[in-house]
Amino acid sequence: MKKKITNKVLWLFAVGQFGWSLLSGIISTWLVHLYTGNTDAGSTNGIFSGFITQHPILASITLFGVITAVGRIFDAITDPLIASWSDRSNFKGGRRIPFMRVIAIPFALVTVGVFVLPITSSIVLNDAIIFAFLMLFYLFMTIYCTPYNALIAELGDTQRHRIDVSTYISFTYIAGFSIATFMPNLAGMFDEVMSQAAAIRLSIGILSAIAAIAMLVPALFIKERDYIESKPTKTKAFKSLLATFKDKQFRRFVYSDVIYFFAVTLFQTGLADFETNLMGIPADRTFTLTVLMTVISLSLYPVVNRLAPKLGKKNIIIVGFFSYAAVFLITALSNTATIGDFHVFGIVVAVLAGIPMAILGILPQACVADVSELNTLKTGEDRSGMFFAARTFAMKMGQALSMLIYTSVTAKRLSESGTEVVTSGQYRTVAFIATGACVIGAVLFFLYKEKNILKTITDLKEKKEVQAEQ
Repeated sequence: MKKKITNKVLWLFAVGQFGWSLLSGIISTWLVHLYTGNTDAGSTNGIFSGFITQHPILASITLFGVITAVGRIFDAITDPLIASWSDRSNFKGGRRIPFMRVIAIPFALVTVGVFVLPITSSIVLNDAIIFAFLMLFYLFMTIYCTPYNALIAELGDTQRHRIDVSTYISFTYIAGFSIATFMPNLAGMFDEVMSQAAAIRLSIGILSAIAAIAMLVPALFIKERDYIESKPTKTKAFKSLLATFKDKQFRRFVYSDVIYFFAVTLFQTGLADFETNLMGIPADRTFTLTVLMTVISLSLYPVVNRLAPKLGKKNIIIVGFFSYAAVFLITALSNTATIGDFHVFGIVVAVLAGIPMAILGILPQACVADVSELNTLKTGEDRSGMFFAARTFAMKMGQALSMLIYTSVTAKRLSESGTEVVTSGQYRTVAFIATGACVIGAVLFFLYKEKNILKTITDLKEKKEVQAEQ
């Protein structure tokens, strides 16, 4: 008899999400911000821009945009390979946990390397170094996250557990991402003893060490075999991936999901730039708005958790899409208006963004777990790793396109004064693109048939129970 899955187990599992989302948040929030953009005294924007190539290499496409886009594509390609390896493995410690245990520390180290090592006197060499370390970052993230995500379906053995575990990991995801935005504040504590650049690198090192410890928590304290009775699959990687995308309901989910990640990556990548360049908020005060955004989102978690079974995940997710579209539109139209010391648009965006963050942070994972369970009941083969990897594959393709679009739209242009700058209009264009993408994503999600999926799961489980009793 396997041990009962409890909330304690689910929370231990969720701590791992805090770790890898912290590392992901460091890259998604600060990579482009630190290595590109306008270099102003006292600002962190573009502080490392002198180390790598800045000029467009083809039309308005920058080398940095190509590097980050290729990294995401490379990441997407490795997802099904790692998923298949995990699904087909039969380690003593389980199919998932051993991967997480081995890669947690290397994953944190390469994150630090992205910001520490490209400091040679050769820009070409620095370009090569940052490319290599970003490839390693995406590979190591896949090795940790793909088995980790598969456990969402396996620990979520009931509809209630699926919604609960999705809620918990959404909480720790937002916590990790929010702590990542604290980096300039942490760096500010070291300003008197070292340069701003050194303080930033030290701060990223500290945050990465915290992330490594968090990622090791589920890897060391959850004994996978005690809770999950899993058998290795025999289907090979790309055959399994193709079979996953042949699932009609999964495809309907992915259509909108890839657009969502395209839009939200545009927003996350440009958030620091939107706040500092469009809303006039000092870089060291952006964390305050992130805290506000996080508090609003977390306060809505219990509401989303309780409403999902009653109203349906599909309906609430559609509301989330339209909410994000409104946030992006307000961002595109924002300015530096203030009331006293408060930046009006920054506060409005922070408050409103909490709504879709809560919704789309929790429910999509539960949808994938539903589709994965249905497939397992139909085929008798548990390929949950591949289902989450296929979702991640599509997600990262959207992110790759997003990074390419963002860096291209915000490439420096020659101003009337003869200097190269990024204009506010370029940042507004990014926000308008994200707005349109979210509207399209909402429309496409109407195709997803949640009621049919849940009814079929219930029917197949009942049939299986009857057969077992006979």
